Amino acid sequence: MEPAGKLTETFPDATDEAIESTLPWLAPTAYDLESGEMVMPVQTYVLRSRHHTILVDTCIGNHKRQPGWSQYHMRKDFRLLDALPESGVYPDEVDYVFCTHMHADHVGWNTKLANGRWVPSFPRAKYIFSKTELEFSKILLERDGDLTYEESVLPIIESGQSQIVESDFSLDDEIWLEPTPGHTPGHVAIHLKSRKSRGVISGDLIHSPVQLAYPEWSPFYDNDRELACRTRRQFLERNCDRDIVVITMHFPLPSIGHIIERGRAFGMKYMGCEMTYG
Repeated sequence: MEPAGKLTETFPDATDEAIESTLPWLAPTAYDLESGEMVMPVQTYVLRSRHHTILVDTCIGNHKRQPGWSQYHMRKDFRLLDALPESGVYPDEVDYVFCTHMHADHVGWNTKLANGRWVPSFPRAKYIFSKTELEFSKILLERDGDLTYEESVLPIIESGQSQIVESDFSLDDEIWLEPTPGHTPGHVAIHLKSRKSRGVISGDLIHSPVQLAYPEWSPFYDNDRELACRTRRQFLERNCDRDIVVITMHFPLPSIGHIIERGRAFGMKYMGCEMTYG
């Protein structure tokens, strides 16, 4: 697991005293005591519905230019396209790619480099892009020189494989979007339903389990930290103490569980193990 930043550097509102109170349950899985840095995997989820094979977010990708993010700049050793077949999913079997938002660690494998050109990694898939998020990705390119749009989004549009939708889009009665702005303007959570079972993929509206105890902590990389805080608390309140599986993108493995109430704050009981955060 690569370093993911110190809590006091990532969350402007964090205090040493507050962090100290979380260490009994945050470490060692979500916080490395030796380095003092968070543990945050970067993940893709594979969904199989009655009709479709779907990917949600596509991690970082190889050969991507990220000069401001040195540990991921021009990497050549990420294995998503090799790992998927090992799990029984081949790139040409994917029907849809959903993107919670368009940061580099969520859309990187949208494309791959082939003969010097960026081409869709999943040749048969429709890529579902929020219209609001698409416009923001263009702004990041023009304002900050962020090449994510140029390398991981525009080639999909030019290939004809994009489907640009509103932030409350429904694919069918099994998968639909919920607008969850703050981290980015067009950020979405993705709701799942199968018979009587419910789940929701939270994307980056919550990054670390420490935000269960302190929902008001927004990382410096949230586009609108105040809005992100409101969105996060509303999301946690809506899904608290309910039979809804919350599927996180950056919590340590196994990364999924049920939100539980902890006074004015929250916790999470992981599925399939005894681990509880908060």
